[in-house]
Amino acid sequence: MLRPPVEPMPAQAAEAVPGPAAVRSGVAYEQKLDGHRALLFTASGPGGAVVVQTRRGALVQDRWPDLVVAAEAQLPPGLVLDGELVVWDIEAGRLSFEALQRRAATRARGAAVLAARWPAYFVAFDLLQHDGQELLTRPYAERRALLENLFSEHALTAPWTLVPQTTDLPQHGSGWSPGRTCPGWRGSWSSP
Repeated sequence: MLRPPVEPMPAQAAEAVPGPAAVRSGVAYEQKLDGHRALLFTASGPGGAVVVQTRRGALVQDRWPDLVVAAEAQLPPGLVLDGELVVWDIEAGRLSFEALQRRAATRARGAAVLAARWPAYFVAFDLLQHDGQELLTRPYAERRALLENLFSEHALTAPWTLVPQTTDLPQHGSGWSPGRTCPGWRGSWSSP
């Protein structure tokens, strides 16, 4: 069973999108949002707590009370999600990295006040543990299928979002340009 801190798989920058051979080998492309990388752990049993971990291993659930409450209400126990924390600016009608940074730096009562003003969303792109069973050694395609099933079985809605994915980037290419489908989108990344 995974317990924090867990080091998430790092993203690696590339100068160009992998060519057709990579696409044929099953590479999947996902949108990279302008947010903070995080792991979310649900309680593994009675009396357990929801934990939010940064990519550097800090535990920051006190800064995201809205996500903790939503996880307790909507997510099953023994789960570890890997994803991106983003904040929606209701007034501007877009993602706000500035609001995200303010939320990430605010604790206690201030965190609840900012949560009401700037709701947080967890954009999931990987499932590292399900029903208390670690999945890190399983192929990415299998973990993605389990993640998609989690979203459909539990009818997950806001603040939970499944990152868009395609295995046919040439087909979607121009529509997958940063900022085109979603303000605050920084680019794409691929997963084998």
